[in-house]
Amino acid sequence: MAEWFNNLHPVLQALIRSLTFVGPMLVMVALVIWFERRLLGWFQDRQGPNRVGTITLRHRDKWVPPFLKGKKISLQGLIQPFADITKLVVKEEIQPSAADLVIYVIGPGLALFPSIVLGATIPWGPYKPLTPVADVNIGVLWILAIASLGVYGVVLSGYASNNKYSLLGGLRSSAQLISYELGMGISLACIVLATGSLKPTDMVTAQQEALWGFVTPLANWFILTPHGFIAAIVFFICMVAETNRAPFDLPEAENELVAGYHTEYSSAKFASYFMGEYAAMIVYGGIFTTVFLGGYHLAPIRFEYLAQQGGAVSTLAAGLHWADFWLAPLWFLGKVFLIIFVYIWLRATLPRMRYDQLMSLGWRTLLPVATVNLIVVAMWLLLQRLLNPALAFGIAVATFGLLYWLLNAVLGTVRGSSELAGEPLESRSVRLVSVKANVPVPEVAEAATEGGAA
Repeated sequence: MAEWFNNLHPVLQALIRSLTFVGPMLVMVALVIWFERRLLGWFQDRQGPNRVGTITLRHRDKWVPPFLKGKKISLQGLIQPFADITKLVVKEEIQPSAADLVIYVIGPGLALFPSIVLGATIPWGPYKPLTPVADVNIGVLWILAIASLGVYGVVLSGYASNNKYSLLGGLRSSAQLISYELGMGISLACIVLATGSLKPTDMVTAQQEALWGFVTPLANWFILTPHGFIAAIVFFICMVAETNRAPFDLPEAENELVAGYHTEYSSAKFASYFMGEYAAMIVYGGIFTTVFLGGYHLAPIRFEYLAQQGGAVSTLAAGLHWADFWLAPLWFLGKVFLIIFVYIWLRATLPRMRYDQLMSLGWRTLLPVATVNLIVVAMWLLLQRLLNPALAFGIAVATFGLLYWLLNAVLGTVRGSSELAGEPLESRSVRLVSVKANVPVPEVAEAATEGGAA
């Protein structure tokens, strides 16, 4: 199979690789929309997304087999997504008369294009001829460059609509993406330092080495290392903000901006923005899986190493190694859907942040933490060459604790000085008070009630 594929024309090879990535991803967009509806229905105790569309097979229908008569077939909420798609396709498309029509039409395409191009360097399996679409030497730089283009579709659509609320949503999105791209880039730089390569395929290979450099049965998934765990948290928060998902969905704040940057869009153009958002969720989930979760591998266990050790475990390890190789796309998709589950969980749990909280989190917390983590990773790699891996690992952990303490001390001083200067950036909170059942009603309230009744 590999020889047949390698003998094809390079253009045909590129076309097959592109179709094996783009086709399944577009199908996954529809699955993620249905998946989100069902999860939100469970989280919010709503029956519709999970039960609508039940088909009842009646007893008097002659075409129904006897063993199916009277049965109810649940479509598990599939009717709602199909109804939404039908509505968006047949809905009348309205274009504002004062809009810049060229940019107005290009905007939805610009919102969907980066989500598809981003996945060109993501390997979804160990099958080198098929994946990734392009195994370029600057894979991480490619990801950061294409991710920065995603803001153009949002900003240009808000500008071209000639609507002040759409323009405000586009400007919010530009400030938000610029702020969080810095933390995302530095968190990825930590993994680039630890790997010594910009290629995502090399990052997957590096995560199959011994954990921490000396725990040989386990794989060195970066999320299991101290520097990788911190980088993963920073990267995950930044990628939620990059995709404009709750609680960072300020460009779509309905209570302030009507609907945000896509207020003046309808029909298929309106659907393109949502397709771009869900495609971005899938692609960023794939990037997170590749960089921090071992890529397409099943578990952080070195099955090949255990299979070579002999004994009773070797047979089981050999079978798991076979499954790890041939079922790699399933493991990859499972991790991606786990990340999408966390996306939806956050949407159902956290309220939308204030804009000053959004900026403060990006500039005052994520960026300094990612920078400290980068310094620690560089020092750990140097000590690993000079000392043994275990001692270098302990010194790196202690150094990170010291630098984090210094960071908190500096930030505490800055916050204290801002409060003295009267800046309105202090933390605010709302405390919910439970109403007690047997609280006596005040006399003033009773008198007011009697007067109103009279």
